[in-house]
Order: sequence, then structure tokens, then C-alpha cells
Amino acid sequence: MNRNRRQTCAALMAAALTVAWPLAGRAQQTYPDRTITLLVPFSPGGGTDIAARLMADQLGKKLGQAVVVDNRAGAAGQIAADAVARAKPDGYTLLFANSGLMAINPWLYKLSHDPARDFEPVSMFADLPFALVASPKVQARTVPQLVEQLRAQPDQFTFASSGSGGAPHLAGEKFQLATGTKMTHVPYKGGGPAMADLVAGHVDLLFASVLETASYVKSGKLVALAVTGPQRSPVLPDVPTLTEAGIRDADTGSWTAVLAPKGTPKAIVDQLSATIREVAQLPDVQQRLSAQGAVARGSTPEQLRDVAALDRGRYGELIRARNLKVD
Repeated sequence: MNRNRRQTCAALMAAALTVAWPLAGRAQQTYPDRTITLLVPFSPGGGTDIAARLMADQLGKKLGQAVVVDNRAGAAGQIAADAVARAKPDGYTLLFANSGLMAINPWLYKLSHDPARDFEPVSMFADLPFALVASPKVQARTVPQLVEQLRAQPDQFTFASSGSGGAPHLAGEKFQLATGTKMTHVPYKGGGPAMADLVAGHVDLLFASVLETASYVKSGKLVALAVTGPQRSPVLPDVPTLTEAGIRDADTGSWTAVLAPKGTPKAIVDQLSATIREVAQLPDVQQRLSAQGAVARGSTPEQLRDVAALDRGRYGELIRARNLKVD
């Protein structure tokens, strides 16, 4: 190739790059320019779904585009997670995940994706503490009284959960490990049936979100013995934390977060993360989450990655210690 020809090729390449870079920049600067789909891996009406819809509404307003919630329940959250993992990494398909999907499922299921590898962490959104509630037929009215009864009658008390391997189930397992007690686990297909049988007195105890339990406690249909988390819930202000009740190393609960497909441009991830953090700081959002027993908690992508890794380690130790498996 002669000198003139080389110079001509170089000039053409430079011109092409000059055109391409502004176009790429404008593509990211105009994000979003259409509807964003937020996949929720659970049925409508539960605590995770309610938080997702609240965030989606406010996120859409701030971004200037609709954020539509798409419920894809089933397979312990894996149907929705698989769909997002396979989606085009352009910021228009997101996953509203929870701690179970990110930190528990890898230990209990054979997954077609890796929660730590196949997604871009975007931001946390809310903490969902649990309440330990009892059927009125249970004589205990405090956690120390309950522990005394459980130790006196090992395996005679039942604790329900929304399903084997979920965060409420593991909350019960962690409570037993921390208190040296033994109960019989009764898994249900969802939180609704578990709650119904607890209210009917067919099972004794349940760990469930404050959102799900508060109305039953206030109406006297259930007895709240404690809440998880570092502080009391404003929804149940008279109910002590597990730590206040004298039980250490038993705190658990759930949290929600937003993930994007692996390879989503960093500029888009950072924009979404910053906007979700703004949403989490809105007084109306904080008030509505608080009324549901949740606590707003936006984060950077790095903070979400660290929290998920920490919980994966903690839950892995618990699952091994209790030799837990799912069918």
C-alpha cells in the first residue's frame, strides 16, 4: 500500500470514528426514549410487588418514560430472573429482585444463571423486616416465654412459611439455631395460605413481613412477639426487636433491589442507580414504605453488590448448618 493510499484510509477511518462516537454518545444521552419493563418475580399484592409498583411509578416520573411492572411468578423467582438475564442489555428490561433470589437461591437450586455474575447491580430500594407472629392459642406473649415453651416441648410447635427455602423459612431456622430450640416446619405455597392457617390456629408461629402481619396483629387475630431488624417498626411500635427481646444473632428479613442484564452500559446503570436513590429519598415514598413496614434504602451498584455477597455468605452458612434442602 503506497503512502497516499495509507493516508486516504487513515482519513476515512478518522472520519468514521468522528461520526460514530457522537452517535453512541447521543444514544446514551437520550436514555430512556421508550417504556421500561420492570419484571417482578412474584404475584401481585405481596410486599415485594407493592414496593416495586411504588418505585416504578416514581421512577417513571423522574425519567420521563413509563416504567411498567410485569409480574412473572414461579420457580422461586427464576422465571423472571432468567428472562432478564437473557434480555438485551440496553436498560429497557430490569429485574426487581429480593434477597431470596440473590442470596438464598444459589444455595438451594440448580440455576441457569448466576445472580452474582449474570446481572449488573443497580440499586437497593427497601428493607422489608419480618414480624414473628403467633396464633392466639399459643400461651407465650413474649419471646422469652416462647423460648421457654419451645425448649420444654421440642418439635411440638409448628412454624409456617410461604415455602421451603424462602427468607421467611430461613428466618425460622435461624431463630431455632440462635435459641437452641426445635420446631416443625410447615411450608405452604405462598404467604396467603400460611397466614390463613395461622389465623385459623392450624399452625403456631410464622415469620412474615410486617406488611402482611400488621392488620392481623392490630385486629387481635395474631400476637406479635418481635420484629427483625435493628429498630422497631413504626407500624408496630410496641413490639420489641429480637435483640431487645434478648435473642442475638437471629435477625433476618428481606430487601429489594433492581438489577439489569449483564453488559448494560455503565452510564445507563449509573443513571438508573442515581434516580432510584432519588426516589428512595422522596418523603412520600418513605412515608408509604413506612406505612407498609418497610424502610427506604437506595444504594450505589457497589453497595448492592457488597450487601448481596455478605448475605450470600450468611445464608450459605445457615443452610449448611441446618442441612436444608428443597424438593
